[in-house]
Amino acid sequence: MLNLPHDLYTAAQIRELERIVAEDHNISFSELMTRAGASALSTIKQQWPKAERILVLCGTGNNGGDGFELARQALADNYRVEVIQIGDDKLLTKIAFDAKDALLSTGKEIQGFQEELPPADVIVDAIFGTGINRPVEGQAKEVIQAINKPTGIPILSLDMPSGLHADTGNPQGLAVKATSTLNFIGLNIGLLTGHGPHYSGEIYFDSLDTPITVYKQVTPTFRRLNLEKDGERLAPRERTGHKGLYGHLVIIGGDIGMSGAVRIAAEAGARVGSGLTSIATRQSHSALINLTRPELMSHSVESPEELNLLLKQANALTIGPGLGQSDWAKALFEKAAEAILPMVVDADALNLLSKNRLHSDNWILTPHPGEAGSLLDCSSAEIQADRYSAVQEIQNIYGGVVVLKGPGTLINNGEALTRLSISGNPGMSTGGMGDVLAGVIGGLLAQGFPLMEAACVGVTLHGMAGDKAANQDGERGMLAMDLMPHLRQLSNSIR
Repeated sequence: MLNLPHDLYTAAQIRELERIVAEDHNISFSELMTRAGASALSTIKQQWPKAERILVLCGTGNNGGDGFELARQALADNYRVEVIQIGDDKLLTKIAFDAKDALLSTGKEIQGFQEELPPADVIVDAIFGTGINRPVEGQAKEVIQAINKPTGIPILSLDMPSGLHADTGNPQGLAVKATSTLNFIGLNIGLLTGHGPHYSGEIYFDSLDTPITVYKQVTPTFRRLNLEKDGERLAPRERTGHKGLYGHLVIIGGDIGMSGAVRIAAEAGARVGSGLTSIATRQSHSALINLTRPELMSHSVESPEELNLLLKQANALTIGPGLGQSDWAKALFEKAAEAILPMVVDADALNLLSKNRLHSDNWILTPHPGEAGSLLDCSSAEIQADRYSAVQEIQNIYGGVVVLKGPGTLINNGEALTRLSISGNPGMSTGGMGDVLAGVIGGLLAQGFPLMEAACVGVTLHGMAGDKAANQDGERGMLAMDLMPHLRQLSNSIR
């Protein structure tokens, strides 16, 4: 995913970009298709230099036209090319018809699908691209099933893996499992969120020499996070700094039997730079919780009144790690919600919030899909079906900043531009990782980061730390505490 653009678009926005290119800059759709074919052939040469046989599977839309054009150029470059068309000629768009006609004029025959795919060194998927918003069925379903058979043949999808929704990143029943995806003109959000990362493989992008002024005419819906751009407040500290300048973070949680969660969150907040870090937790383990990290200040809090002094001292709160849903948890949650402090609401605090439906512009909510479902009274599957709509709706109801966790984490504060993270890996699918994130964001809030900035930088630090841990020792077996040294290093990486 190197050198991908930071701005991301919906399918409708990319169609608008294409229209502006054609109408305002006199670059025809036919010329764009020629450029796309050349880009696809160049990608094949770079990624699979020993390939001699290319199988191109073309649909009837403009994506199929890209496939026909690639096949024509590959033939001219002495590749052995087979082309299969999926769909009736009557359904061909004008531009796809012209591209097919140009291919036929070379003398190349175009086949229909006959249950099995012919031998190839590379399979090119140009069936649907961004143009599908309904379940895959009929012959297209059979073809995609054939493509996905475990043959070891690399698969290059043009624009989008066929069957993958360009906006939600969800397969429409099924989708091509690509080795690589070559995206054109504007980077589709669906490649990077939902199930998109599972199906897209390695993502490449080509603007097809779209004039830079075109992008100024369409406001993107999403933007990828970038630590260097978003993390200016992580610049080196002044030499006269002291702990009082870097805030006091209070972590609230850790009901009986769940002390580890607040311990993890507290160290994460300290590792990204909070000046002081306190834990408000049950008396039964308050004296033991910081034995392995004595820098953390652990307080016995059995009633909401006992929070008063800590709340007066705090610059930011994180509530939820190991909180539970007992009467004790409810009382502490209600007390924290009354405080006029920036706070992170995570884990069980989100489940308590879902029963109260409070609204605040001074908190950051960090739900995973299950917790998001509780907040919206729906299933996690419904959340995953349209993550963008879900993060918007949660923000509209509850306010503040919403971090919808998962592959392609989305961050929304009610403004037009939603942020997206591509960092992180499956090794982070283990207990305590959410507590790390809640602590990291809380630690940034304590240092005076504005809510949206704390959320964006926190998510980026968290994901990048997970990637560093995976690169060092592998994904399987990664533990939440493995992120701590990397959090510290990354928090000091901006110069």
